[in-house]
Amino acid sequence: MPHHSAPHPAAPQQPPSAAPDAPDDSAAAGIRRPDLRPFMAAFPTGVSIVTTLDSGASPHGLTCSSVASVALEPPTLVVCIRAASPTLAVLLSQGHFALNLLHERARGTSDLFASGAPDRFDRTEWRLPLGAGGPHLTEDAHAVADCAVVRTVAFGDHTAVFAEVGRVTVRDDPQPLLYGLRRYALWSEAASAPPPAAALPAVPLVRPAATAEGGTRVIR
Repeated sequence: MPHHSAPHPAAPQQPPSAAPDAPDDSAAAGIRRPDLRPFMAAFPTGVSIVTTLDSGASPHGLTCSSVASVALEPPTLVVCIRAASPTLAVLLSQGHFALNLLHERARGTSDLFASGAPDRFDRTEWRLPLGAGGPHLTEDAHAVADCAVVRTVAFGDHTAVFAEVGRVTVRDDPQPLLYGLRRYALWSEAASAPPPAAALPAVPLVRPAATAEGGTRVIR
């Protein structure tokens, strides 16, 4: 999420306000709602940066770890963004964005975009391929999805943005940046741990057809 020293899943959401004739019994009883942040911090995730362009072609972006797939057909994902985020306002007005998944050497870029620094795009290498939903962070992302907004749901202090993926660009041998328990971790280190003694046999991975573009593969 933007404007934080490090990324984390969406802040805990508050349930809708009760109707006037249905008072909040928990509040009346002095019961404290649980803080969801420690719970979600114990669920490590990858780290992404959401990017988009405004009507004047100026780039906007933020760090986000609240990302999930929704459906394979049509290919749809959801990102949860702070409702007051300027990037969210631009994203919704333009209707499209790019989701950049960061590799493990991109911790500095993750922190930069989480800080909200106004010059973050000046300090990051990016390009805008034809048909892209937003800037591609060419030096920091191991995969990029170009997305079109199809639905939004506002809840509490965040907005869930559902988007259909029009194109995916992936690099060979991805090494994702991980985040959990309020600290970063490297995929290469996590993957180097010895497998369990009773590990299941490996299942061959079937990949969709892809076209090569330089050192990346574009899946449509």
